[in-house]
Amino acid sequence: MSEKDVNDYLTEGMYGTHLPKEEERKKYLGTLRERIVLALTVGQVMTDKGIEKLEEVMKENRNASLLMNGHVSSRFLSEEKKLANKYNIPYTIVRNEENETDIGAVLTYDYAIDKEEIFLKEEMTEQPENNNDKDKDNNSLLSKIKRWFS
Repeated sequence: MSEKDVNDYLTEGMYGTHLPKEEERKKYLGTLRERIVLALTVGQVMTDKGIEKLEEVMKENRNASLLMNGHVSSRFLSEEKKLANKYNIPYTIVRNEENETDIGAVLTYDYAIDKEEIFLKEEMTEQPENNNDKDKDNNSLLSKIKRWFS
């Protein structure tokens, strides 16, 4: 390894020490992907879609900590805070004005666990309901007129 010169010390003093995988840390609220148990998007946090899954993984990972996006209004984070208190999991609200991310909350450890799937899978809507809507549209007056000109 090469020795540090004066410029390295000045740069480190002005901007702080360089962290490995800095882009990854910006995306995942200051932690690394390899440490994450579950990551919820801002939309999932705001609609409480992932609250059941979050509770499930909190039961299994009581030594983890919860990081929440400070750009999300605190009224949307109340359920996550209640769960963290219920399972005695420490939580931190991360507010970084320089970085924006679509991650709303992260349950993480301070060491690598290398979990393959960290995101909550979105549930698909049922197909039969969509077919009924198409049938209704096909029978409407506007759809009949469109078929005449097609």
